[in-house]
Parts: sequence; C-alpha cells; structure tokens
Amino acid sequence: MREALTGMAGGDLTSLLVPSQIISRVVATVDALPRQGLGNTNILPLRTPKGMMQMQAANGMTVIATANAERYSPYMTVLARVDLHAVVAWYKRSYPLFQEAYRELGYPRGYFNDRLIVAIDDMLAAPDVHDPIAVTKVGARYHFVDPQLQSLSNGQKLMLRLGPENEAQFKAKLRMIRELLAGGQVGH
Repeated sequence: MREALTGMAGGDLTSLLVPSQIISRVVATVDALPRQGLGNTNILPLRTPKGMMQMQAANGMTVIATANAERYSPYMTVLARVDLHAVVAWYKRSYPLFQEAYRELGYPRGYFNDRLIVAIDDMLAAPDVHDPIAVTKVGARYHFVDPQLQSLSNGQKLMLRLGPENEAQFKAKLRMIRELLAGGQVGH
C-alpha cells in the first residue's frame, strides 16, 4: 500500500505518511471526519503538520495567522501533484480491503464507500471563512471562539485550519474525487 501511494504521489508522500496500518488508518479517519471530536489522533494515516499552529493578535483577540497555512504546504504539494484518476482507480481496485477494515471498525452492514461520500460532502460543506478566525486555548488544544465554528465536524474544522487558499484547492480536488467515484460504481 505504501509503495502504491508513494508512487501515485510522486514519491513525496514518504515523510508525511504513517507507515503502518495505512488502510485501517484511512478508514478510521474517514469515519471520524464528519463527526465532532476526533478522539485518538493515533488513527491518522498522515503525520500531523510540523510545528505549532501559528497565531497572531488582532483586535484584542488571538486569531489563526495567515502564515499557519504554510504548515500544510507539504500536503498541498502532494495534493497538487497526485493523479486523482490513478488514486480513484487504485481505491476501486483496493476497495475490498477498505470494506474489510470498515467492518472491523464496527460496521458489519455498512459500506465504506458510502461513508467516504458522506465525509467528502461534509468537508465540501465547510464554510468559506476569509476573515481571521479567533481561537482560544483550552488545555493543549485550540478551540474556535465562534460557537458555530467550534460545533463544526472534524473535517470542516480541518478545512478552516488549512487557510482559504488551501481550502479552495482541497475542495476542488474533493469535488473531482467525488465526481470520479460517482462516475463508476464501487462494488459493495
């Protein structure tokens, strides 16, 4: 799996990818994206961005700095280079492995592909916020000050943390993936 993904990403994925249990991690992450509260970050298939979230002061509040988007540059570079047709074709060929991992996650009757579409649609529904986003530190994590933003799903919060430009690029790729998935039935 690691070799196939690295090949499709042009080799730039190795330093970002957690090398073990890739399919199980992808399935668990996709399942968690439309939910609130990620719980255990050990499920992530990719390493978290390097460094701390970048903050700045604005109007007496702490906001996510524009420079924070740079933390996601390695991921966005891979996303820009990857051939989505090849990724979706690989996913369709490998679907039985994703479905098996989804059943092992506790969904004996559900279909992983359905959950993937839900996760994609949820992230595409993330609000487009171009104003600085106020945050406050709660324990070791930052929370959005705006209760509506704080109540968003994991996937939608990720979209906001990416920054507006990265979010727009990521949404464009998600739309293409969704279109490619819808263009051909993935076997149930």
